[in-house]
Amino acid sequence: MMRRNQTNDRGQLEMLTIDQLVPGDHLVRKLESAIDFSFIYPLVENLYSGISRPSIDPVVLFKMIFIQYIFGIRSMRQTIKEIETNMAYHWFLGFGFYTEVPPSSTFGENYEHRYHDSDGLKTSSILF
Repeated sequence: MMRRNQTNDRGQLEMLTIDQLVPGDHLVRKLESAIDFSFIYPLVENLYSGISRPSIDPVVLFKMIFIQYIFGIRSMRQTIKEIETNMAYHWFLGFGFYTEVPPSSTFGENYEHRYHDSDGLKTSSILF
């Protein structure tokens, strides 16, 4: 006999953290524990102005590239879509449930105008 789901629990309210949603053996947890991404800050420090509007953390931008490469996502636009829906990626980037994911154009602008000719991106490409 065919049975239909009689309940819809999509609106169920739970108290949990993003940390609870990411399995302990997920690859992003292994990456986070194996790599200290703070090496990026001194590499790109001279590319940022101290008087301009607040920027997106450069480590977040590099981790977005990492997600794209490690998980075989073909474009930054698709990477952004994946980050928007995947809580493991949110966790890896240090985002909360309601943190807005930067648009793909932000990455493109940073790469083209800030990182394109810098040693920071070239150094990080050793990782890839």
